[in-house]
Order: sequence, then structure tokens, then C-alpha cells
Amino acid sequence: MPTRKIRPRALALVAVAPLLLTMACGGESPSSGGEDQDRSDQQPAGLQRFYEQELSFEGCADYATTGDEETLLTSDDAFECARMEVPLDYDEPDGDTAQIALMRVPARGEPIGSLVLNGGGPGGSGLVQAAVTAPALAQSPITERFDLVGFDPRGVGASVPAVDCYSDAEADSGDNTLSYLGTVVEWTEEDTRRLVERCAEGSGGGDALAGLGTRDVARDMDVLRSLLGDDGLSYLGQSYGTRLGAVYAETFPDRVRAMVLDGAIDPRQDTAGLRVGAYSAFQRSFEQMAQFCAAEAECPLGTDPDAATEEFQSLIRPLLDETVPAGEDGELDFDTATGGVVVGLYSEEAWPAVIQGIAELKNDGRGDTLHALARSFGGRSADGRWNNFSEANFAINCMDEDRKTPAEAADLRAAVFDAAPFMDPGIDLSEGSRDGCEFWPVEPTLGYPYADDIDGLPQTLTVSITGDPSTPYESGISLADALGGTMLTVEGEQHTIVATGTNACVDDIASAYLIDLETPDDDTVCRL
Repeated sequence: MPTRKIRPRALALVAVAPLLLTMACGGESPSSGGEDQDRSDQQPAGLQRFYEQELSFEGCADYATTGDEETLLTSDDAFECARMEVPLDYDEPDGDTAQIALMRVPARGEPIGSLVLNGGGPGGSGLVQAAVTAPALAQSPITERFDLVGFDPRGVGASVPAVDCYSDAEADSGDNTLSYLGTVVEWTEEDTRRLVERCAEGSGGGDALAGLGTRDVARDMDVLRSLLGDDGLSYLGQSYGTRLGAVYAETFPDRVRAMVLDGAIDPRQDTAGLRVGAYSAFQRSFEQMAQFCAAEAECPLGTDPDAATEEFQSLIRPLLDETVPAGEDGELDFDTATGGVVVGLYSEEAWPAVIQGIAELKNDGRGDTLHALARSFGGRSADGRWNNFSEANFAINCMDEDRKTPAEAADLRAAVFDAAPFMDPGIDLSEGSRDGCEFWPVEPTLGYPYADDIDGLPQTLTVSITGDPSTPYESGISLADALGGTMLTVEGEQHTIVATGTNACVDDIASAYLIDLETPDDDTVCRL
């Protein structure tokens, strides 16, 4: 499952929105730049034209990729958008370029700089993130002292080229599977070869696919930092955004001012370890939800939490052979049912919706709620258009994650179902387990471990929730240790919390750190 930040909203459905050296005195404000600022010492050879370009901000209507996004991105006259040019390949700065979509929300008061946002994925839109974060922090010192800046990473959303592997019609019909993990998808060699060919055809060719890794995005983020006029990057990264932040810190440690990393990905674990750890955390959250449900006599999983996984299996395994109606014209199959449950596990506030969906399946033979939950994660707009989250997530991971042989893919799939038995279909899928990236035009570029023992990195702040269902609490401990930074423990059941405006304890600590570079004591604990 992608590590994507999502937020609970009305009806318990889920909406995706899913760094300069520390000053010696600690309280001195960073330079916010300006026309007279000399940044020539920060312009790598051959890249001057990118570091010296002018950003032209305008309205955001033309930056939306779906009708829902257009509504959101034009909901406030303060929102302003632009595009930033970067080299497609940093080793060939005179070659093809990409256009990175940006959104800026000006500070409500006197800004000390910009706060760059990445809300997760990979594949999540930073424009959407900024548009959602600004009203959530409308009364926060953060929005008073920082311009909020979100960007769609290369390949994502309104950036050009954007990853495009399938049509909206194929997404509607479910013919858009991009992962074998946690599903009953079975692939042949021809399937995975054709998948990569289609992504290349729709996304600007093999060279565009080769430039989507997090290491390239981190370099884009440094161009952005410079164009915003900041000597040091102030950054809030959540979920996958913690990986991006860690890679930036590894690449440009002397250009880090402050980093809040919320919902951490462990930089010391390889792909298999990360995936098994994530699905173990989903199983834990499923069991927590089952215990919550068991307090009610009408719980569709029964009143014995220890038997909930087996009861759920008995309800969803028949969907392997026969789907059930869902909504006006939808069908609920096995993968959509388990996907809907997983989406609802991202936040304790969504548990009632998951339980309702399971009850509908059990009592009425329908999948309306679980189908709606699954689609809420996928990014389908009310006007029928899909954003490209899933495609970008797949493509970026192809450049970051370890590549698997068919045998290794089968072993990982079995390990995932062992870690999360509530999703286990109970059938042999070993012959159809293949890495969808096996024919990607280039090898991955991230490498494991990364961002460990970095010289000259200022103090960072990692935030980790004890019951995080997607990025386990232990991953936060590992990231904070790798960066030599401070970690804030948050007790609760949720994936990410900073900048939601829902927890004063967390928001006060994040504000004090981002504005004044003050970190909490190591034993500080907040509670949801």
C-alpha cells in the first residue's frame, strides 16, 4: 500500500488531501532572500539558468487536473500558482526539461521565509496539500510567519510531463492495477512489459520515466528553495514526504534550516522490510478496530476480537468468485473490499465507516460503503476524471524501490499476507507474482540505507504516532536516530498529525520548532 497522507472528513469517508545551518543564537530569523541576495555560491555548475529563473505566479484554475481540484485550488483568492523549470536529467542540464507546478499561500503576517510542503505518496499533489493546509492552520503562528509552498513533484499532477499509464475509463472499470502486493492480481511477463510500455507512451517516453526518482525530486526542491529566496530550507514532509526530506538532508545538509518529518519511512529498511512492516501495522490497526467494534452486540465481525480476522476472511473470500453490487453502477470485488478497509484504517475516525461497510456486505450483500472508501483513496473526481496519484506512485516507486525477481516477488507477497492475514485470499498466487517495474528503462537510484550519519545537519524534528497504521512508530525512532534529531511521540491511532489543526500539543511544538528552532525534550509525549 502506498504511504500516502489522508485526512478524515464528514461522514467518516476519507479524502486525500491518502533545511541552512542552524543559527548560532537559535532565535535569529533565516534570510528570506530578495532581489539583492547573492546566491552564486549555491548554484551548481551548469545549473545557473535554473537557479536564476524568475517565477511568475498567477491564479490556480489552470493547474487543476480534475473538477474537484479546480474547486479546491480556486477556493481562496490568496492561492497563487506558477511553474518552475528543471532539467529532466541533472547530468545533462542542457537536455530536456520538466515543468514543476507550484502553489504559494502568502503568510498572514511578516514572513520569515517559506515552508515547503510534501504530504506523501509518492504521487500526492503538493498543490492540494497547500490548499488544504492553509485553512487548517488559519489561526496558527505557522501561517502567520511562513508562506506555505506546495509543489507537484516531477511526474505528479499538474507538473509536466505527468505520469499517465491508463485512461479514466480503465480506472472506472478497475483495469488499472499497478501493484501485486495486497491484491489477487496475477501478471505475466507480457503484462508487466506492456505496463511499462504504456506508461512510457503516455508520460513523455523512457527518459521521462528515468527521471522520477526521489533523488531528482530533492534536487528540484533545492532549486525551489533558492528561487523562493531562502538560504535554508524549512520543510514539512509527511509519510513519503519524510523520505524526500531525508534525501534532501543527505544531499544538501548545509542548506537545511528546519525539517518536520511526520509519519516516518525508515531509511534503513529495504523494500521488503518496509512493505512487511507496513502491512503488519495495518493488521494491528485492523485488530484495534475489531476490538472497538466488538463492544457492540451488532458488530459484523462478532464480539470476540480474536476471531475477527477469520470472520472477515469468511465475508470477503466469496468475492473472489462473485462480486456484489456497489453504488449505482459499481461492483465490489475482493481487492476493492480489502482496499476500502485499508483506507479506513488510516484514521480511527474512519473506523465506523469501515464497520458499516462490513455490515452492508454481511447483512445486505452490498458493497456501497467499502467501494466508496476505496475510491476516495484512488482520486476520482465528481466529474469522472481521475488524478494520477496511483500512476505516479507506481512510477516513482519504480525508481526508488528494490527490483524483485518473480521468485522474490512471490516470497514478498506471501510475507505480506502472513503479516496481514485479514487480507489473505487463501489461494496460491505464487505463479502470478511479478514486479511491475521489471522492465523499467533504468535501474532504481535511491539505494538502501540512505540519509544515515549526515555531517553538518542541523536539528530535525520527527513526529511518530504509536498506532500509525501505515508507517510504524518504530520507523520514526529509526529516522530520528539516523538524522541525529529529536523525536516527538504521539499516542493514538492515525497516520500523520502535524498541520491538521486538530491537536494543540503537536501544533504548538511544531510551531516553536519551525519558527524559533526550539525542539521539545526527548521524553515529550502528545496524545490524540
